[in-house]
Amino acid sequence: MSPRKNRRRSEDARRSSGAVSFFGFEGREEGPDGEWIVRTIAPANAVKTYRCPGCDHEIAPGVGHVVAWPADRGGTDDRRHWHTPCWRSRLHRGPKIQRSRNGPRY
Repeated sequence: MSPRKNRRRSEDARRSSGAVSFFGFEGREEGPDGEWIVRTIAPANAVKTYRCPGCDHEIAPGVGHVVAWPADRGGTDDRRHWHTPCWRSRLHRGPKIQRSRNGPRY
């Protein structure tokens, strides 16, 4: 039996599957809600507190999560930090509850 040869993946395969950045894996996802750029944030790189738009709970420092923004708009104002399960189930949720300081808004 001959030894296994390591082969490099083609450029197209690397582009479609995403890339590994300093913060984590980054790639594109398409869905009924459009095309998104999605980056996973490792727990060691999660150093700030964010509010998840899916569940409206805080993402504490040290918790791995997902950052997503529309592919057609790349500005920092469009990025949102999501709990990973909230991001995966975003298309199956009911109406969002938005909270304010004066109480819940439905």
